[in-house]
Amino acid sequence: MKIIIPALLIILLLSSCNGWIVQPLPQPTPFLPFTPTPFIYTQTPVIIGVTSASSTPAVLTSTPAPTNTSFPTNTNQPSFTASIPPSITPTTPATATDNPNGKPSISVKVLGCNTSIDITHGMGEVTNAYVTLINTGNVQLTNLKVTLNALDEGRVHPDKTVELTSLPIGYQVTIKLTVDSTYKKETPIQVETTSDQGKFPLEGLASCTDIGIFVPKPDGLNTPVPATP
Repeated sequence: MKIIIPALLIILLLSSCNGWIVQPLPQPTPFLPFTPTPFIYTQTPVIIGVTSASSTPAVLTSTPAPTNTSFPTNTNQPSFTASIPPSITPTTPATATDNPNGKPSISVKVLGCNTSIDITHGMGEVTNAYVTLINTGNVQLTNLKVTLNALDEGRVHPDKTVELTSLPIGYQVTIKLTVDSTYKKETPIQVETTSDQGKFPLEGLASCTDIGIFVPKPDGLNTPVPATP
């Protein structure tokens, strides 16, 4: 028994080293059924729209179409140019002061004087002169300044000078001027008139006549009105 076991081991070792002199034919395993070699199938992609006579599938290369950025020019079409009407500049109607040949002229007429006591301004007797100005020229007078001067004048009265914005052509205006004068004495006066158009001649009186009851109404003073003939 001890000899048999080593002999079997030797036989097994020799068989594993394929030491057979005559190789036995391969036989299928009696316990497993015959299995054929599986067919290897490679799917070829189908390219739509490409037909090739050869068996080799064609390779489709997509080339982007060029983009036309320019527009065709129609040489037969006449060019059209829109004409823009010239802008209209509004014209300002010319006034009398815009006339280069215009000659300013004014008429100064002293209607009369009266005296009063001016307590409001802390003065004693004052002389009031009523003067009418008439634009006798062909130019509108602007920024008129009319000043009353007296020979025996004391302090400067606030109403010594009257200013007017304008006096249109053919208009007249009546104003009241006041100076500080000497009590119960004759007062020689002088009226000075200037405007943007120049300085006008002085109008003076040796003695201003009492105007009496013909004193102009206060609401009619300093307002230009059409000149009376």
